[in-house]
Amino acid sequence: MIWVALCVAIVVAVLGIAMSAITLPGIWFMLACAIVTWLIVPEAIGPWPLGFIALLGAMGELVDFLASALGVKRAGGSRAGAWGSVIGTLVGAIGCSFIIPIPFVGSVIGGVVGAGSGAFFAERMVSKRTWRDSAKSGQGAAIGRLISMIVKLMLAGAAAATLVSVVAYNAISTL
Repeated sequence: MIWVALCVAIVVAVLGIAMSAITLPGIWFMLACAIVTWLIVPEAIGPWPLGFIALLGAMGELVDFLASALGVKRAGGSRAGAWGSVIGTLVGAIGCSFIIPIPFVGSVIGGVVGAGSGAFFAERMVSKRTWRDSAKSGQGAAIGRLISMIVKLMLAGAAAATLVSVVAYNAISTL
């Protein structure tokens, strides 16, 4: 049964990284699947790796929140710009995944462009800022989103590596 758990862990790790690339909660998905694995096959993974994956997920959320908010704020943007950035990121990442069907590339480009565009339009239309101030806020949001996506992908990779390596080690130990 532990070998089945290893196969599932590999699939879950790949899906989790892909989900993180399109700004979905990939690390939390990996954690949820790891907890189910722990409940079904307790010898596959223990509580310490689960806690570490949860810590990585929390760090990813913190980085995501801070990078986007700081990108808009540092550029002089408003709360509307920050919300526009978040909405634009989701729309852009998912939409560009279909327009540019290269794995991860479309979603990263879409997320960054969507964050900048969303912040720009929110600043311009909701906060009634000038074109120049709106563009500055959009640029800050795009840079913040790019940094956030890179860091979150690295954290998702660490969570995936933890999940697969622990289950693989425990599987090999049963031989």
